[in-house]
Amino acid sequence: MVVGGTRGVGLAVAELLATLGASVVVNGRDETAAAQAAQRIPGAVAYPGSPADPAVADALIGTCVREFARIDILVNCAGTAEPAGSSILSVTPEQFTELMDAHLGTVFQTCRAAAPQMVAQGAGAIVNTSSFAFLGDYGGTGYPAGKGAVNSLTLAIAAELKEHGVRANVVCPGAKTRLSTGPEYEAHLTELNRRGLLDDISYQGALDAAPPEFTAPTYAYLVSDLAKDVTGQIFIAAGGFVGRFDRQTPRIVAYRGHHEQPPWTIEEIAAQVR
Repeated sequence: MVVGGTRGVGLAVAELLATLGASVVVNGRDETAAAQAAQRIPGAVAYPGSPADPAVADALIGTCVREFARIDILVNCAGTAEPAGSSILSVTPEQFTELMDAHLGTVFQTCRAAAPQMVAQGAGAIVNTSSFAFLGDYGGTGYPAGKGAVNSLTLAIAAELKEHGVRANVVCPGAKTRLSTGPEYEAHLTELNRRGLLDDISYQGALDAAPPEFTAPTYAYLVSDLAKDVTGQIFIAAGGFVGRFDRQTPRIVAYRGHHEQPPWTIEEIAAQVR
């Protein structure tokens, strides 16, 4: 099952998985685009709709099981761009909710629907799509919030399902797609570079991103038997660059025993943090 598999990275992933022998169900919100994507992929089945709707998510997984007897792979690539110029100073509650539904809602609903099937099989691989935007460096609201939540949810799923033989990982892709092209996108990058939020090398790389076919192999690797011991990790696939984020771990800034000593004063904390 490739959610968001009708365009961009999702379509490249769906086509590569089919080439490698997988039977594929492609999903997208646009019915025409879903049908066209399925026509490009031998033996593929299209199922349109928004998986943020739990009924659609259930039907998607049910279609995969009905058509192919099981679901071994779930790839989530659906997403939508932040409105141009959106920030905490301007975003509406409705816009924020829509962004969270498109990113976190879709991932949650499809994983919720697929996980019991995979656990019953004793095997399965989930790859969810995040973004460098989760770091918050690029501004925005619902987009970075949704992507950060996708990371946390995926790590939780990986921990919970590991004993059942089900793996879950994240990919932060960098590719030239409809969401990363056009005058508005380029103007946004230029403004980030001007403000010092995007260094010159990253700026030029974003303007000259590789096509989605360069990101698809990382997804295919993560759902393959070659990655049978890889779970709960966040990868980067941007053009010719494949990387991995280190898992966050806490660093103690200051410590005092609560049995013998009073709480820190704010001045003492300030002295330790500097």
